[in-house]
Amino acid sequence: MSALSLSGLITVSAERLTQAGVAFGHGTLNAFDEAVWLVLWRLGLPLDTDLDEMAEQTVTPEQQAACAALIEERITTRKPAAYLTREAWLQGVSFYIDERAIVPRSLIAEVLADGTIDAWLSDHTTRVLDLCTGNGSLAVLAALAWPEVQVTGADISDDALAVAAINVARHDLQERVKLVHSDGLSVLPGPFDLILCNPPYVCQASMDALPAEYLAEPELALAGGSDGMDFVRQLFKDAPLRMTENGVLVLEIGNEVEHFIAAFPELEVAWLDTSAGDDQVLLITREALLHH
Repeated sequence: MSALSLSGLITVSAERLTQAGVAFGHGTLNAFDEAVWLVLWRLGLPLDTDLDEMAEQTVTPEQQAACAALIEERITTRKPAAYLTREAWLQGVSFYIDERAIVPRSLIAEVLADGTIDAWLSDHTTRVLDLCTGNGSLAVLAALAWPEVQVTGADISDDALAVAAINVARHDLQERVKLVHSDGLSVLPGPFDLILCNPPYVCQASMDALPAEYLAEPELALAGGSDGMDFVRQLFKDAPLRMTENGVLVLEIGNEVEHFIAAFPELEVAWLDTSAGDDQVLLITREALLHH
């Protein structure tokens, strides 16, 4: 195997991923970024390595072989890269992840980090719920964003909660983040000042068309019924009784905006800007839910 630079190895790896037709969307959006992630991880280099400075660094034949094997594993298994590296990043924060939970990528993380929803909160915001917490990433981010709040992370999956517990401990938040097994809001009396929810919202037609990478994730975290709104309908019925008077609910519905509007045409919501547009995350007040 001939000598190859780090830049050359990344280029070759990206070409291999492109040729294989893998799908992205679990932390990267293209073959080059995915190749950077996998190569740097396999070489034990930080993911924020300055590629311009390191571009001409020589990669040994053994290192090339190790990276090539990882790229081939990504291709043959069609598992998201995060499942192979056991790590995902959200708003610059590192989280453990494995196949027991969906790969964290919620756009709600953006509105937590940039202060978008702060105008709806106050000094009285002390109890936060992350419903459908998965690996616990939003619960952790909420606790990091607001040091004065207590956070409950809830999920129907015991497997996901086991992964969430790893992340709560990883960020030393055991005193402020409690994890609860719950089917929706069934065992969560509240009241909560803020509910965050990235629910299963993928409609059946979209589920049928998902690439293999998404099918590697727990179906329970994705499938939302024929129109994607099964979980959301029950949530809207149950939430007002679990919210404080000025409580708000922040909900991600991804690409299902048409189904959301069709299901709740009269509901007054505030759409929040994210990197994916202004029609994928919304905020609803308790008052609006009661009127609905």
